[in-house]
Amino acid sequence: MTTRILTGITTTGTPHLGNYAGAIRPAIVASRDLQADSFYFLADYHALIKCDDPQRIQRSRLEIAATWLACGLDADKATFYRQSDIPEIPELTWLLTCVSAKGLLNRAHAYKASVDKNVEAGEDPDAGVTMGLYSYPVLMAADILMFNAHKVPVGRDQIQHVEMARDIGQRFNHLFGNGKELFTLPEAVIEEDVATLPGLDGRKMSKSYDNTIPLFGSSKQLKDAIARIVTDSRAPGEPKDPDNAHLFTLYQAFATAAQLADFRAALLDGLAWGEAKQRLYELLESELGEARERYHTLIARPGDLEDILLAGAAKARRIATPFLGELRESVGLRSFREQAQVAGEGKKKAAKSARIVSFRDDDGSFRFRLLDAAGEQLLLSSSFADGKSAGAVSKRLQSGEALDLRAEGNAFALWLDGAAVAQSPEFADAAARDAAIERVREALAPQE
Repeated sequence: MTTRILTGITTTGTPHLGNYAGAIRPAIVASRDLQADSFYFLADYHALIKCDDPQRIQRSRLEIAATWLACGLDADKATFYRQSDIPEIPELTWLLTCVSAKGLLNRAHAYKASVDKNVEAGEDPDAGVTMGLYSYPVLMAADILMFNAHKVPVGRDQIQHVEMARDIGQRFNHLFGNGKELFTLPEAVIEEDVATLPGLDGRKMSKSYDNTIPLFGSSKQLKDAIARIVTDSRAPGEPKDPDNAHLFTLYQAFATAAQLADFRAALLDGLAWGEAKQRLYELLESELGEARERYHTLIARPGDLEDILLAGAAKARRIATPFLGELRESVGLRSFREQAQVAGEGKKKAAKSARIVSFRDDDGSFRFRLLDAAGEQLLLSSSFADGKSAGAVSKRLQSGEALDLRAEGNAFALWLDGAAVAQSPEFADAAARDAAIERVREALAPQE
């Protein structure tokens, strides 16, 4: 079974070495798994919650897109797109907002932290809190549920958001699924062995601490940053303690086992800190040099990046567009043409609660399903080149035209004009098949 993995990258800054080791590198390695269906997106709607500088957001989108591609993400194998290029995501956000409990959102960590800070300062609890911040978990749920991701790699601070996506998806399924699981409930994945790198001062590498090492700065900028790494006062020739040196931790994140063993032995033998920093620089330069060249080539050709991201969005929308159509159908936002018509004042037949649902397939073709009152699929049509052809066939079926249903083993097909136009699922036995055939006849019988 293919596992769908989804990761979002907020576009509010320039990636640094810690981002690369902790998120980018392991995600790209995971995307090469033949059993994985990987979705990576630039979370630029999320960025609007945190940043009100349009130039910074635009620059960050460019830099982060170039970084992922330069580091080896294969956009032909993974689905790589901008969140803002998928209009189905904000529409799904609203559908999910309508079933999300306010009490659930009140418990979100980011919102609670803002409230606690305001209360501590003697201000109104909601001072400075936007609806973007408050509703952030619903947008993240839409990102995940739109593509029915099985696994979502996150940091520990984001586990709650994945759990909230599960709660919201489960609520939607209960209200509108009619026994069908519309949304796959996602699982948060915490990768314990992914490196958390120390910055120049030993604290966690973070832009907020201004202690980062640039990922794709020049060779000189990389060397200058490494030179500023804080070390102890032990002189050349004095043994160093590798396990308490964050310079060693940085080296460990990029070295082979043999390189690391040699580096440890050299420190214990009294390697000077200056020489140790030179070794770290050479190691990082060998890891990042070629990727840096690819990065600057991509930055210089933004049109190419735009084409790659738009192609990724088109690929993502081949999934999102028909799925959103199904969700709209489930909540009652349906085409009037597809509603069963009630003739006279008589009681509507129970079978007439069955419905035909049209959708667009991943390859761009058009199809329809016949669902019974409980939402169970009775028939799935063949592919049509255009929506008009699919609509014409479904309209004929609803007109009361005599049905040609032919058994095929424990399944059956619907024939029209000498060709099979729709196929049933496989049933457990002939009796179940025959019962389903009768349900189709009742569902598509003409009104009295």
